[in-house]
Amino acid sequence: MSRTVRTARTARTARTLARTLLAGSVLAAAALVAGPAAADGPGAREVLFVGNNWEGTADVLASTGDLAKIGRLDMIPDKEERLREIYLNPIKLAFFLGIRGGAGEGHDQFVDDMYTTPDGSAVVASRPSFADVVSIDVRTGRINWRFPVAGFRSDHMAVSPDGTRVAVSASTANTVHVLDIATGRQLGSFPTGDKPHENTFSRDGRFLWNSSIGDVTSALDASWLDWTKGDRKITVVDAQTFRTVRVIDMRERLDAFGRPDLSDAVRPMSFSPDESKLYFQVSFFNGVVEYDVAGDRITRIKELPRNPATNPDRTTWVNDSRHHGMSMSPDGARLCVAGTMDDYVTVVDRASLTEGPLVPANKPYWATVDGDGTACVISESGADQVTAIDFATGTKRVSVPVGDHPQRVRLGHVPAGWTGPR
Repeated sequence: MSRTVRTARTARTARTLARTLLAGSVLAAAALVAGPAAADGPGAREVLFVGNNWEGTADVLASTGDLAKIGRLDMIPDKEERLREIYLNPIKLAFFLGIRGGAGEGHDQFVDDMYTTPDGSAVVASRPSFADVVSIDVRTGRINWRFPVAGFRSDHMAVSPDGTRVAVSASTANTVHVLDIATGRQLGSFPTGDKPHENTFSRDGRFLWNSSIGDVTSALDASWLDWTKGDRKITVVDAQTFRTVRVIDMRERLDAFGRPDLSDAVRPMSFSPDESKLYFQVSFFNGVVEYDVAGDRITRIKELPRNPATNPDRTTWVNDSRHHGMSMSPDGARLCVAGTMDDYVTVVDRASLTEGPLVPANKPYWATVDGDGTACVISESGADQVTAIDFATGTKRVSVPVGDHPQRVRLGHVPAGWTGPR
């Protein structure tokens, strides 16, 4: 078969798959932006979970309004046992110390991503330095189950729209595990590019998207050395069979758009409500990329303002991030963008890609939509607080102190009346 025929067939396959993805998305467009959720009632209350990565705790806040603090969970109740295991195994110890000296910026990474069960009885969290995922009973603070991931580090997660499955990236094993959220039993896994990172389920739960970001800890950060970072790509799998249905190499799409200077390491991402467009951040870039799913092409790139005070030395930027953290308003009209190394957050109009006010923030690391969809909540990892930004005005509403180095912020549930473990 000639290369021309193969290329044409591959393009037709991609277009067919894109149409399938888009059709499934439209059917599920009424799903909640926040993903799975138990309706608030006598048994559950919607809240925000804030993972304090270096401290190993999770603060639980009201999901709207003043974000009042409700309680706190210890996410590493088994710390002594885990450390014993690590220090008795030279290979595990080497990776543990490597995480501390690299991605952890001199600190252990004890809690990264979190999702609760639909009934709010447990929170499931990835713990990078312990290379595992655990389920913690929110009433007792005890561990329900523990799943050690392949390799030596766990990373970002995603929960299925029905709340029954959780996907976690095993970043040193180039693998994503999909687990039963109630039992921790592995339902399946699939291979990815180098260093899998972000995971996103389609709204109808049929597909799971993973982006791999390559090596973000090396000092080879010059743009002409970007090829040394590894095999970076988006892998889309069938969420039932875990078979790969599509691989997207953003290097080719960025080059076609005329931006060979940009990294193809896709970081946080957000789909439009109908999932026809994908918005994402890439390593080293202060801006947002728009990708047309059905057309399989990049359509717009928005560069956001640079902070004159930001060190221009790319090797000083945390884990190759310039901007890291993005969420979309429920109506799809606005994007909330965390300018991590530029120390601001801004709300971007999706139609024009015009940014709003630059709200000062200390190393903002993540952005999540609040409970009523009127604000985004960012984690200010450099100030140990979370801050709500009004989607309509782009201005700051409130800041609330939390624990040491907050990163991921997720909507979840706890039992009604919960204020912490008994």
